[in-house]
Amino acid sequence: MAKSGHVDTFARDNLPPRALWPDFKFTLPELQYPERLNCVTEWVDRWVAAGEGGRTCLISPAETLTYAQLNERVNRIANVLTRDLGLVAGNRVLLRGPNNPMMVAAYFAVIKAGGVVVATMPLLRAKELSYPLAKAKIAFALCDARLSDEMEKAKAQSPELEHIVYWGDGAGALETLMRKPGYETFAACDTASDDVCLIAFTSGTTGEPKGTMHFHRDMLAICDSYARHVLRAEPTDRFTGSPPIAFTFGLGGLVLFPLRIGASTVLLEQAGPDQLLEAIAKYKITIPFTAPTAYRAMLPKLAAHDISSLRKCVSAGESLPKATFEAWHKATGIRILDGIGATEMLHIFIGSPEPEVRAGSTGKPVSGYEACILDADGNVAPLGAIGRLAVRGPTGCRYLADERQRTYVQNGWNVTGDTYLMDADGYFWYQARFDDMIISAGYNIAGPEVEAALLMHAAVAECGVVGAADEDRGQIVKAYVVLRAGHAADAAMTKLLQDHVKAAIAPYKYPRAIEYIAELPKTQTGKLQRFELRRRAAESLSRKLAS
Repeated sequence: MAKSGHVDTFARDNLPPRALWPDFKFTLPELQYPERLNCVTEWVDRWVAAGEGGRTCLISPAETLTYAQLNERVNRIANVLTRDLGLVAGNRVLLRGPNNPMMVAAYFAVIKAGGVVVATMPLLRAKELSYPLAKAKIAFALCDARLSDEMEKAKAQSPELEHIVYWGDGAGALETLMRKPGYETFAACDTASDDVCLIAFTSGTTGEPKGTMHFHRDMLAICDSYARHVLRAEPTDRFTGSPPIAFTFGLGGLVLFPLRIGASTVLLEQAGPDQLLEAIAKYKITIPFTAPTAYRAMLPKLAAHDISSLRKCVSAGESLPKATFEAWHKATGIRILDGIGATEMLHIFIGSPEPEVRAGSTGKPVSGYEACILDADGNVAPLGAIGRLAVRGPTGCRYLADERQRTYVQNGWNVTGDTYLMDADGYFWYQARFDDMIISAGYNIAGPEVEAALLMHAAVAECGVVGAADEDRGQIVKAYVVLRAGHAADAAMTKLLQDHVKAAIAPYKYPRAIEYIAELPKTQTGKLQRFELRRRAAESLSRKLAS
């Protein structure tokens, strides 16, 4: 590793042992980064230095910033951090705010000052905030004033947290400090390309959240691999989307990708399907990033909105059903770019550019990455075999002081926990999360495949499929279905849907139990919470046995 630019060595000290790192590949010329690198200069400073500071950069309902204005705001916050709060390079800073220009400026300021960002979802509560505060030993926090209640409760539980500075309440302490004379310029900290600049915590759906550690070079690598070779956006493009900036899908899609090429992005604090459609029309969006469920929810409303500006659409967060892909393509003429990423990998590592997209497939490995399928013994599986997805490239898993590093990284590969198959043409086809496979009477059944079949029926708005315990079969396929308006949740509908699935895929995969619900449980980023559906299925069985 290069000589660190950090004074506080906590991040480097808590990287996994080098023997437990994945193999890193830097096969593309554009992935060769200099030893000394502060990545923020590549998204902000270089455009100003090139005379492009007047270009529109960040747009929100409240304000619009050019690259020059963003640069000054970043510099002012970096000065507040270092001069007023005493931050030294390597200190961790918790960020808490919705998707808006101030959140982006704070994010970049921490990194430019040599700090390490720990961004958190706006809806997290004090208990959820206290974990990363303790795990990453965080002394500083910058927070939107509207989120102060839970932030203050978290501070009471977090003795390491010394400074909280709020912005945005009309007389925010941060804005007041930023106005000091001489704060408009700031020289980027002399960090190494392999200094940690981000600790992104996973959602914790499979246990305690894991802190994933990313270097300055990693932040550029996702731009110079996925964004450059798959997305292929242009400086005239205008981005938007629903994922929070604190979620790495949102960080890349809404901030890093557009700013890498000098484009603009529209940041929305509320970005449900209705708000996305309104924003597309109002701001002439060309590239939205959102989850499959949002594309499906927008479909029946397209006629009421002007979406003529759209050029490309990106989907990730969960598998994109073939039915949703085809319906969107039919309605818009646009082939959604599906992709799979992971917090451990920072962003998307499998996904094909539009001319190479195949409906139902996630795609091929992104340029700069390679992937394979592993069997139960950890060997590369033959073509067409279902197994565990393994990937490696310019980014990879490095957990913050966590023994689970040994599970995620095996023999140099990042093993993501997803079940896939690869066909003879090199395309990868999603089956399920490894723990979402349903084993019923000896058959392996992928829940997402059954979901995709159900979604092809006009009566189904949304659905989730899990395995439910069964005395005779071990497990049965159980579907939780949200019906469209005008359809009755009765026995006739159940039989209709079961017959529909039998006709669409192998009959043994049909849902032997269907429960109708008003809405599906989802994470803050729009992912279906199958673990919650499994919990409901187990509770339902317990009630049945008790009666």
